[in-house]
Amino acid sequence: MKRSISAAVFILILSVAAAAQGGNAGPRRIELVNGRNSITLTGILSNSQEMEFVFHARKGRVVSLKMSSSNLFDFRLFNAESDFDTEFDSSSSATHELPADGDYYLFVRKKMVGRPRTARFKLFLAIK
Repeated sequence: MKRSISAAVFILILSVAAAAQGGNAGPRRIELVNGRNSITLTGILSNSQEMEFVFHARKGRVVSLKMSSSNLFDFRLFNAESDFDTEFDSSSSATHELPADGDYYLFVRKKMVGRPRTARFKLFLAIK
């Protein structure tokens, strides 16, 4: 009995420690295949959590983003090498012409709201 209680407490401590770390494993690489120029990204986030994506694009391409639940989520697009940064955007859609070749990082963040504390997002990404 003592051993099972100790194991349960140990698992609880590990899960709290993992949650404090944010559970972030780094950005998920987006690769458009078979001539496609768009993708719908989905995920589940709790208040203040972020999910990261990265994709490669060429200078002059136009990126269009459309968030299904802009009242619960916002997004940010940036490229460190070109000093391109949109900051977090709470609008339902945005379009940006990319200033340089390279990797672009896309962050989706769950807004801090009373309810729901956890929600699913859908973000449509098109690169033309």
